[in-house]
Amino acid sequence: MGLFSRRKEEDSKAFRIKMAKKLDGRHIKYVSERHEDVDEIIGKDGALVIKGDEFLVYASQNILLRTKIVDMKAWELLSLDGVVITAPDIEHGNEERTVIAYYKYYR
Repeated sequence: MGLFSRRKEEDSKAFRIKMAKKLDGRHIKYVSERHEDVDEIIGKDGALVIKGDEFLVYASQNILLRTKIVDMKAWELLSLDGVVITAPDIEHGNEERTVIAYYKYYR
């Protein structure tokens, strides 16, 4: 395997489905989105959910992001405190958005 083989794996449909299943059901503290170098909180208290072939970021009693699983790129933060999701948002006219969902921490 070469140095860049992992990148090809992350772009595969199988990897995206596996990542969505890993995130499914996670409770989140809050969700932020970056606008012009400023992180803005767009929702609090929610969950990451798979519904059919779509992935939803649900918080503040709203769907903040809805996308097809195969179109979604997701990776966890190095601290494992949350996940960054970049995808075309069906709820907002297929506009490509990047949101960061921070997990709830249970002791």
